Amino acid sequence: MQSPRDWLTPETLIMLQTIGQQGSFAAAARQLGLVPSALTYRVRQLEDALDVLLFDRSARQARPTAAGRELLREATRLLDDMDALANRVRRVATGWEGVLTVTLDSLISRSVVMDLCDAFLSLQAPTRLRLRHETLSGTLATLTSGQADLALGVVLEPGLQPDIRHAVLGSIPFVYAVAPHHPLAQAPEPLSDEVLQQHRAVAVADSVSRGDGLTIGLLGGQDVFTVPDMPSKLEAQLRGLGGGFLPESLAQSAIAAGRLVVRQVVRSRISTAHYAWRESRHSPPGHALQWWLERLQNENTRSALLQPVHRV
Repeated sequence: MQSPRDWLTPETLIMLQTIGQQGSFAAAARQLGLVPSALTYRVRQLEDALDVLLFDRSARQARPTAAGRELLREATRLLDDMDALANRVRRVATGWEGVLTVTLDSLISRSVVMDLCDAFLSLQAPTRLRLRHETLSGTLATLTSGQADLALGVVLEPGLQPDIRHAVLGSIPFVYAVAPHHPLAQAPEPLSDEVLQQHRAVAVADSVSRGDGLTIGLLGGQDVFTVPDMPSKLEAQLRGLGGGFLPESLAQSAIAAGRLVVRQVVRSRISTAHYAWRESRHSPPGHALQWWLERLQNENTRSALLQPVHRV
């Protein structure tokens, strides 16, 4: 008798992902090179084996049920785990990783990272390079979950896994800034928590997919406008949509141009950014990760990574 393990193969998980991404059985069948009836039959077999309904077929689109959404979420994780395993096997065999994934927090200068990518790719190494963007604890989560090999701009959390190594990237001074036409631009300084609480804050969303994530610099009961990354936060504050802390290096050109006003607050903010990677006695860094770690030992490189450029 077949068990669910016999049905939940990589091919089946990819099939489910394609249906979820395309939104219909017909479109997914075209993408997979199948006739729609064959795809529908395979899904029904899987549903019978699991004794659940994975897709609502009452409309023209294939909408995942609650069970289907959960399976799709886990399918992504399982396929990522398989890719990570294959990557580790190739690294053991050749010393070079098959793929090196570098996660960047939104505080990190993308142009400097691209300079590093340019230098790495010029090596003509057999390692394919992959970048991904995350925010706050989502940056570290990609490393701890095995979805990344190196994370830049990490906010350290207690209880790190023993194979997660880390080092200081640098300190990040923040300034509290608002647009010149914002009410707080003329309020008496220093601004207290009680005063700040009366005005909307612009906050960067934590990209971690599980748990509550991190909340930094927000006050209880305060109205919040949430944006996906630090450049979006800067843009929102330039428009007067709220106030908040910004990295000084990111805000300095807007401040110099008079498009932002720095305000003194009772509680200032400074953060320490780290970079982190996986390393253990049984799983030492491959050649590609070693190359990146050597570049990060350079103080000028670390400093440049924390100097995002934004034109006003």
